[in-house]
Amino acid sequence: MRFTKARDLLAAGLVAGLLAHLLLRLAYGSLAALPKLAGLTLLMIAVVDVVLGFSLRARILRKPGAKPVEPLTAARAVALAKASSLLGAIMAGGWAGVLIYVLPVRGEFDAAANDMVSAIVGIVCAALLIASALWLEHCCKTPRSTHQDS
Repeated sequence: MRFTKARDLLAAGLVAGLLAHLLLRLAYGSLAALPKLAGLTLLMIAVVDVVLGFSLRARILRKPGAKPVEPLTAARAVALAKASSLLGAIMAGGWAGVLIYVLPVRGEFDAAANDMVSAIVGIVCAALLIASALWLEHCCKTPRSTHQDS
């Protein structure tokens, strides 16, 4: 399994942002206002990723008192990290698409100012999710051997 590349996340975010922006251009006037704290669910996933990362890092580095990590556990954590970073990129792109749409139309729609706050919260939480997921993925790397096998 290869580590997540920034270009993959950027591509997913750009596609999501373009789709969200297009959808809003077509139907914004008929949509309900977005919940201001909708992005906080991403923050909760980010917290789980960070806690899991610190726990696994200690175990993979074989710190005193830490149980060894089963290979399947590490593989599942990497899969969670990859899924989390992709979700974060897609949501960051989607929220950015919302923000780019609502900034210029704040005066035309009453909900646009509210949706601007929702988009900012969403972007920040999505960015934190991406960072925490990349941290979790980093924590699952096995330490390099300090000696050569003969």
